[in-house]
Amino acid sequence: MPGISGQSRGRWGRSALFAIAALFALAPSPADAQTYPNRPIRLLHGFSPGGAADALARIVSDGLSKRLGQPVIVEAKPGAGGNIAAAAIANAASDGYTLGLVTGAHAISGTLYKKLAYEPTDSFEMVSTLVYYALVIAVRADSPAKTLPDLIAMAKAKPNELSFGSVGFGSTHHLAGELLTTTAGIKMVHVPYRGDAPSVTSLLGGDVPVIVGTTVLLAGQIESGAIRGLAVTSPTRTPLLPNVPSAEEAGLKGYDVRTWAGLVAPKGTPADIVQKLNAETASMLADPAVKKALETATGGEVRGSTPEQMRVLIRSEIAKWSKVIDEAKIARIE
Repeated sequence: MPGISGQSRGRWGRSALFAIAALFALAPSPADAQTYPNRPIRLLHGFSPGGAADALARIVSDGLSKRLGQPVIVEAKPGAGGNIAAAAIANAASDGYTLGLVTGAHAISGTLYKKLAYEPTDSFEMVSTLVYYALVIAVRADSPAKTLPDLIAMAKAKPNELSFGSVGFGSTHHLAGELLTTTAGIKMVHVPYRGDAPSVTSLLGGDVPVIVGTTVLLAGQIESGAIRGLAVTSPTRTPLLPNVPSAEEAGLKGYDVRTWAGLVAPKGTPADIVQKLNAETASMLADPAVKKALETATGGEVRGSTPEQMRVLIRSEIAKWSKVIDEAKIARIE
């Protein structure tokens, strides 16, 4: 068989290079901040449609859509205290087209569950915190507990006879109640419900004497006089409930529980995209209309962060709640 001439080999080599170059040109290029985004983005969260997290996600999706020039589509994946959604976010493609809205429950899961399908900090790129908000310790209007010290005195007189309701086992509300008991040196029995509405119904019906609830959802009942707010769980009063003292004011020194919400992306999302998302989130939070909407939805305080500040927050929250779980002798979930 005749050999291939040097000239033919040269022509073949150039043709092969052109073909390879053409293939690379047709292949999708890695995402970068200059071209990102060029298609819709998913925003996942782990709670029921119509709830507080869903309302937050929709405010954020609208704000980011206007700034990024692409639809940001909210997708609820409720279940397991947000763990189903967190696992879906962690396992999504790290291209910037899947984001997640996580709350304080994300850090609690990091210590309450013995094993998760993801690591609460290392499986994600943090984007920014969004908002912080307090909870409220509340009783029925005809309760003999007129103040938080009254409630503490009642619980001390009858250890384990008083119960407190929350939105569910392992929620920030639940652990806020447990922290109340350890900080005040009292013993109460936790009664979990599936959301704020059932816990409020049980309080009004006399099934539980006290609940730890979401301020924005209890504000109307407190203002109407059906429910008495004994204290909010932040160090200072919330504008949503200006007549309800903070736990600190009520004499419970060192007690501070504020839940939060923030944005994450899957681990490995390019740094320039994370930086762009952080910058656009900061711009969104500075918008007076968005700020007002977020604060109205939560009764809280809008506060953005750097990605590293959010990572530090989650790690510190995991350490805090781990101590509370140990002191309350709560069995960790397999």
